[in-house]
Amino acid sequence: MALLSDADIERGLAGMDGWRRGEGEPASILRDFEFEDFAAALAFVQRVGGAAEEANHHRDILLHGWNKVRLTYSTHSEGGVTDADFTQAARVSGLA
Repeated sequence: MALLSDADIERGLAGMDGWRRGEGEPASILRDFEFEDFAAALAFVQRVGGAAEEANHHRDILLHGWNKVRLTYSTHSEGGVTDADFTQAARVSGLA
């Protein structure tokens, strides 16, 4: 998997509603989701987990508050963002 440049990441984010660049290193992309209640947020986390297992691409999931989920994608083995991160980000956006 090839590591994406900063310019590649910015181009990729331009076409992805709600996603933004994470702060710090390694480079990452992230999105916050808000749901009606805790049960809906937890159900979304379960769907994201299933998609991660299918793709064998596991990223950081933060369930916070009572109805918010933050997903952060970065390919740790590569030390930053790869095409796989954008592929999964697009996939899980459809699960919300």
